[in-house]
Amino acid sequence: MAINWFPGHMHKARKEIKKVMPQMDLIIEVLDARIPFSSENPLVPNLRGDTPLIKVLNKRDLADPDITAQWQAWLEKERGVRTITLTHNQRSEALDILRLAAEMTPGHDRQKSALRVMILGIPNVGKSTLINTLAGRPAAKTGNEPAVTRAQQAIKLPDNILLYDTPGFLWPKLSPEACGYRLAITGAIRSAVLDFEDVALFEADYLLQAYRDLVMQRYGLDETPVDGLALMDAIAAKRRFFARGGIPDLHKVSEVLLNELRAGTLGRISLETPAMVEQETREAEAARAAREAEQSR
Repeated sequence: MAINWFPGHMHKARKEIKKVMPQMDLIIEVLDARIPFSSENPLVPNLRGDTPLIKVLNKRDLADPDITAQWQAWLEKERGVRTITLTHNQRSEALDILRLAAEMTPGHDRQKSALRVMILGIPNVGKSTLINTLAGRPAAKTGNEPAVTRAQQAIKLPDNILLYDTPGFLWPKLSPEACGYRLAITGAIRSAVLDFEDVALFEADYLLQAYRDLVMQRYGLDETPVDGLALMDAIAAKRRFFARGGIPDLHKVSEVLLNELRAGTLGRISLETPAMVEQETREAEAARAAREAEQSR
């Protein structure tokens, strides 16, 4: 199943950002530390040009720390990019972003003019909460549902920094396809536009492969399930989630799997690694080239 979610206001946001970004001195992109690649917007490299970029890996406390370190090294290979990790509502850590901003813009005299900073982030990644933490006041709307921020707004920060907030938006096509599933698992895509059980099955397959011991312990399983569906059946049996006729209630199991991962109840889990997404990208590009070759015949 391909997951695509690109409401009209997101298309408008993309056009606005493209128009305003060349005027910025620095860009901050907020990522989900569990899915730094999938939550990253591929439009940003082309739009930013040479503008310095800070990538904030938010929700660090929910992600696998070893994999987060791999991502920081991988992301900082790109010219003009620095990374920083954050947990929820840690103002002292958040203010390190402003210190890093000053370090990355040494030629800018903030006594003469404000440092113009644009902050970007996909829905539900914690961008508005971070803005409020930096501002020390409720300057941006927050919420648990994606796409709360709808319009651009300028917010005054300490040290003569003017922060331009933008609506959270996803790109028109989610590729590789696995990115869409990871965004859905972490809650970046509205539940109404996805197949709940399909997304949970993707999660179950991944957890069994990457965090088998953790899952076995969490759900009290004695034997390793052969695949994600068998894992969901086993959880249904342990939790006594049955529909009529004794059939496993996979919808209830899906709710448990998704909610417990999002809340961190399952432990610190990262849903992708640099090596994994490099392989997926190569495969997606090969598949696209094969399709184009077929169409040109």
